[in-house]
Amino acid sequence: MTRRQGNGPRPLADCGSFATLAGKASALEALDRALRQTLPSPLREQVRFANLRNDRLVFLASSPGWASRLRLMQTQILATARAIGTSASSVTVKVSPQPPAAVAPDRSKPLSPAAAAHLRAAAASFTDPEWRAMLLQLASLAEVADS
Repeated sequence: MTRRQGNGPRPLADCGSFATLAGKASALEALDRALRQTLPSPLREQVRFANLRNDRLVFLASSPGWASRLRLMQTQILATARAIGTSASSVTVKVSPQPPAAVAPDRSKPLSPAAAAHLRAAAASFTDPEWRAMLLQLASLAEVADS
């Protein structure tokens, strides 16, 4: 069986132990903090360090504009990397939009008494006790009418 050369997914067995992977992730996170700390504030929030591949520092930027600004700071980034003991000779920046912020789902409207009545009527027409119980349970969630 021939092994695939290059980038891309690798078999889990080739990745080493979990401790090795966790150690590498921790080292990359520390390098990310150290490198981004030297960047100006608006740029720092729009880029993130992704990897150290051979002698290249790979960054991800949220847009082409932020990628250009980061490329302009390549000399400073490389100087910082060398100062903390990382042997890097180039910076690569890839554009990768940041995932959207998680939005809390809207609370659903309560079930109206009329809808509950329709569910009860539908439940009465079913012969299957599971379906009947499910529809009656839904009907019980209805908003109680003001008396």
